[in-house]
Amino acid sequence: MIGLVQRVRQAQVVVAGRTIGEIGPGLLVFVCAEPADGDAQVQRFVDKLLKLRILADDAGRMNRSLQDTGGGLLIVSQFTLAADTAGGNRPSFTGAAPAEQGRRLYEAVLAMARARHSPVAAGEFGADMQVHLVNDGPVTIPLRVS
Repeated sequence: MIGLVQRVRQAQVVVAGRTIGEIGPGLLVFVCAEPADGDAQVQRFVDKLLKLRILADDAGRMNRSLQDTGGGLLIVSQFTLAADTAGGNRPSFTGAAPAEQGRRLYEAVLAMARARHSPVAAGEFGADMQVHLVNDGPVTIPLRVS
């Protein structure tokens, strides 16, 4: 499972002109399932997200997690994280899980995150989304679990 984690002051997802998910300070996470992913990867991914110490402590150091701060979590599906650009100028996305599997695993990530943390907002799987964010730091961290 591939993720791209951004520490944000605020973020929102808009679909067809309507805001469907938004958070204040916390983490915006783009997530992409890969063909070999299953429930074990979902568990490790959510564990890592909730414990990742990239939020500022009182001294301004990256030393706190979502579990510590209760910050927002906005999770957005993004199959393009699996892009392979080695073969030319047009990316290949064969590294991403097929749509049905990708949807199931994305929904599993959401369900597990919501069971363990609040607030959790989400994008819409397969939709044309506009993501608005104010990156804090900026802090952007790739995350991969297998």
